[in-house]
Amino acid sequence: GWDPLDENGGWIGNYYARRYTDAWDVAQQVAPQLSQLEEASLRFTRAFVSSNLPQSVKEAALNNISTLRSQTCFRSADGNFFGFEGCRDDRGCCFGSCTHVWNYEQTTPFLFPELAQNMRMLELEQGTLPTGQNCFRLRLPLGSQPWAHAAADGQMGVVMKCYREWQLSGDSDFLRRHWPTVKSLVSYCWLPGGWDADQDGVMEGVQHNTYDVEFFGPNPLTGVWYLGALRAAEEMAKAVGDTEFAPRCEELFARGSAWIDAHLFNGEYYSQQIQTPSSLDETRPELRVGMGESDLADPDFQLGNGCLTDQLVGQYMAHVVGLGYLLQPERVKTALRSLFRYNFRQNLYDHWNNMRTFALADESALLICSWPHDDRPKVPFPYFNEVMTGFEYQAAAHMIYEGLVEEGIAVINAIRARFDGYRRNPWNEQECGHHYARAMASWAALLALSGFHYSAVSGQLQLAPRWKAEALRCVWMIPSGWGMVTQTLEAEEQTVRWEVLSGQLRVQSMRYALPQGARVRTIALELAGHVEAARVEQRDSFVDINLAQKLKVTADQPLVVRIKLNCTAL
Repeated sequence: GWDPLDENGGWIGNYYARRYTDAWDVAQQVAPQLSQLEEASLRFTRAFVSSNLPQSVKEAALNNISTLRSQTCFRSADGNFFGFEGCRDDRGCCFGSCTHVWNYEQTTPFLFPELAQNMRMLELEQGTLPTGQNCFRLRLPLGSQPWAHAAADGQMGVVMKCYREWQLSGDSDFLRRHWPTVKSLVSYCWLPGGWDADQDGVMEGVQHNTYDVEFFGPNPLTGVWYLGALRAAEEMAKAVGDTEFAPRCEELFARGSAWIDAHLFNGEYYSQQIQTPSSLDETRPELRVGMGESDLADPDFQLGNGCLTDQLVGQYMAHVVGLGYLLQPERVKTALRSLFRYNFRQNLYDHWNNMRTFALADESALLICSWPHDDRPKVPFPYFNEVMTGFEYQAAAHMIYEGLVEEGIAVINAIRARFDGYRRNPWNEQECGHHYARAMASWAALLALSGFHYSAVSGQLQLAPRWKAEALRCVWMIPSGWGMVTQTLEAEEQTVRWEVLSGQLRVQSMRYALPQGARVRTIALELAGHVEAARVEQRDSFVDINLAQKLKVTADQPLVVRIKLNCTAL
């Protein structure tokens, strides 16, 4: 399924064949480690399932980790990590570590960060041309003729993923080494005939995207990805001292954000303004795969005034990576309310589906797109009536981030009811093929419910539970380690306990969400029997704790934060 471009057969090889000479060598090396490996695996699994998040959320996150060990993913002999989109019964499905599909998932960067960072290295060093164009599919062997096309959502997602990997790892060398290429991914948007040729912060050009079509004109799917990429690039530019590029990104972000709020928000959700060039000769040829351009006066496969399940996927990613709001918060929340209202179906008895059937009959699901005002284009993009779990998880996690917790959990409950072991395999969520990579967006629901966020660059640790804030227990993961966090709320005290089960956690500052109306009286930090000094400042319903020195939390030495509250305010 990943046809190599090599007349001699395109030998790629397997990483395991470089580690072991044969099956007997595997047995000899692994057998002595079996008990240790099993203990480590069970330790993670037991800790994970001991959290008190909803069962469906835990199951969705845990079960989809298996995709990384399915035939969807592989490592070539040189150790590089690649992924199909999914896999068929006998071969891979949709080759190339497709950027706009892998944009959605959050499992790899939090559980296997070295693999995620390797994917970014390949996207930048092997998949990006001197012009700044990212080829959204990689070809093998590496160095072969590049994939000819660019995807607007895929390319902007690469920028945000680079920011995520830098923030999670704190690897300044990674950022400095790759900054020129990351910068070129953004400036590529501004080339004549490109996505934002007039440089106003809005993508008007021809935009190939994850629906395998080209959107013509401003739309929320690619437009908000672009806003997120501008914000991420601004922060990375500041970090490397690029004093010219940072303000340029800042200005374009401000202009683009204001324009999208003013022109694409229809009062309920964000929609598309269909705009076409007078001639395709005006556009860069690599932006067009050829889906939708048969009639420029009325192009096929457009969104129009549709309510799209991932209309704000760029905002979802911004929450995950800690970039804040890209658009007006109340409008973002309103759009997600509308998405649940218009696209969530309690059953599908009366639902007509023009494409593949991933849900049916008495099953509940969140549809890809709806046109609640009866203005669906004559020929909309092909997948609009389908149901795909990766899109659902993304939307559900974003709903939770916006405080729509019941709605988000309802979507996830619906997915797990469909993949319950009776109706479908609970470890195999399909889209284009089995074990589809996009479904690993399920990990984001843990981040949203717990409100966990960490930056290894600044050393800031955050917790803002949206689920059981009075008695939360949840697993956390970062590249340097993993463990459990518990929070309890009583009348006059909020206690947070950070426990490391493997590796370490380095902390320079912390931020915690407080109960509504509470005021902080005192804060005590304890680590390894010592009381740590800190400067405390309350901002609305959050408290910021800045430590006098960076703390290193390790196994058997938990960090305990006790926040004394003004009980009369509660």
